[in-house]
Amino acid sequence: MHITMIGTGYVGLVSGACFSEFGVTVTCVDTDESKIERLNRGEIPIYEPGLDRLVQRNSQAGRLLFTTDTAAAVRDSAVVFIAVGTPERREDGAADLSYVFEAARTIARNMNKFTVVVTKSTVPVGTGAKVAQIIREENPNADFAVASNPEFLREGSAIEDFMRPDRVVIGAESERAIDLLKELYRPLYLIETPILITNIPTAELTKYASNAFLATKIMFINQMANLCEKVGADVHDVAKGMGLDRRIGPKFLHPGPGYGGSCFPKDTLALVTTSVEYNEPITIVQTVIEANKQQKLRMCQKITKAMGGNLAGTTIAILGLTFKPNTDDMRDAPALTIVPELIKQGAHLQGYDPEGMHEARSKYLHDFDYKTSAYEACQGADALVILTEWNQLRNLDMARVKAAMKPRPDGQYVFCDFRNIYEPEPMRRAGFRYVCVGR
Repeated sequence: MHITMIGTGYVGLVSGACFSEFGVTVTCVDTDESKIERLNRGEIPIYEPGLDRLVQRNSQAGRLLFTTDTAAAVRDSAVVFIAVGTPERREDGAADLSYVFEAARTIARNMNKFTVVVTKSTVPVGTGAKVAQIIREENPNADFAVASNPEFLREGSAIEDFMRPDRVVIGAESERAIDLLKELYRPLYLIETPILITNIPTAELTKYASNAFLATKIMFINQMANLCEKVGADVHDVAKGMGLDRRIGPKFLHPGPGYGGSCFPKDTLALVTTSVEYNEPITIVQTVIEANKQQKLRMCQKITKAMGGNLAGTTIAILGLTFKPNTDDMRDAPALTIVPELIKQGAHLQGYDPEGMHEARSKYLHDFDYKTSAYEACQGADALVILTEWNQLRNLDMARVKAAMKPRPDGQYVFCDFRNIYEPEPMRRAGFRYVCVGR
C-alpha cells in the first residue's frame, strides 16, 4: 500500500515514519521546501528519541519519501492523511482549521481514484463533514471517503505509543475506508491492540475528551497539593493512596507547575469553545484551564516568598525549559509564564535545558542568559528552580550546586524543586531552603 502524510510536523513525521516501519510506502509532504531538503539529508527538525534512526532506516529502504509535490503523492496513494497543524486561534481559543481545509482542497484537485482522506490532526467535531463538503465542491466526480483517525502520541515516547498503542480509534461510515484502514493497522492486530471502529464525530470527540480528562487529573492533584501544603499532608502519599484504587489509577497524578505542550492547552480550549457553540458548557474543563494558569503563577509566588519577598537584583537559575523531558517542545511550557514574571519582578534569569534551548532562544525566551550545563546555570545564582524533570537533573552533585550558588543571609541556599525530584528532609539537612509542591 502507498499512503501520503500531508504535514511533516510532530504528528505527520512520527506517524509517517512508523507506518513505513510497518512495510508501507509513505510519502511525507510539506510546503516548507527547506524542511523537506533537511529531511532528505537525514536531518530531523524535531527532537524525539529514536526518530532519527527510524527515519534513516526506512528512507534507505525506499519506504519513506519526502517531497513538496503534493499532487504526485496524492495521485499515487490509496490513503491520504491530513496531519497539519491546528493551532489555537488567539481571539477565541477555537482550533484554526485553515491548514486542514487547504489540504482538503489540494487533495480534491489531485485524486484520480478511490481515496480515503483521513484527518490525523486533532480537529473539532464536524471537521470531517466539512472536509467531505470541500472535496465534493472542488471535485464533484471524486471517488472518496472521509475518516477520522486521531493520534494519541506522547512527546518523548511517541514511537512506542504508535507501535504499541493503548488503542486505535477509527471513525468512518464507509466500509471500503474501514477495510483499508484496518489493513493499514494490521500489524497491531497481531499484538491484540484494541481497535475501536465508530462514526466520525465520535472519533473526533474521543481525542478531545481524552486530553481534557488527563488535564483534569493533573490539575486535580495540583490543587490537592496546594491543600496539602496548608494542612501538613504529603501529596505523594495522597496520590499513591488514590492511584492504588484501580478505578482511578496512578498515571497523571504527579504534582507540578502546571501542564503545557502542544495538546492539552489548545485542546482544552477548543473543547470548551465547541461546548459553548453547541450550548452544552463543560464547566469542569473551563475550571481546569483557569486553575492551570493560576498554578504557574503560584510557582512565581513560591519563589518570591522563598527569596524573602523581593526579587529585584537577584539572579535565578532555571533548570529545564521544555514542558516535559525528552522533547524540545516549548509550547505553553510553564517556563513561558514563570520566566517573564520573575524578570518583571527585577530578577536576572539564567538557565539550562538539555534539548530545548535552541527552540527557546529562537522563538520564546529572548531576555534570558543561556548556559551550557546545569552547574554553569547555578553559578552566582541566588536561587535555583527546577521546572522540567530531565533525568540528568535527578542526581545533581549538591556540593557543586552549593559551591556555585550564593547563600541567603541565614546561610541557606534556595532550591525550588517544582517537579518534586528530591526528598525534602535530606535537602534541608544539606543546608537548602527547599521548596517543593504539596509536601
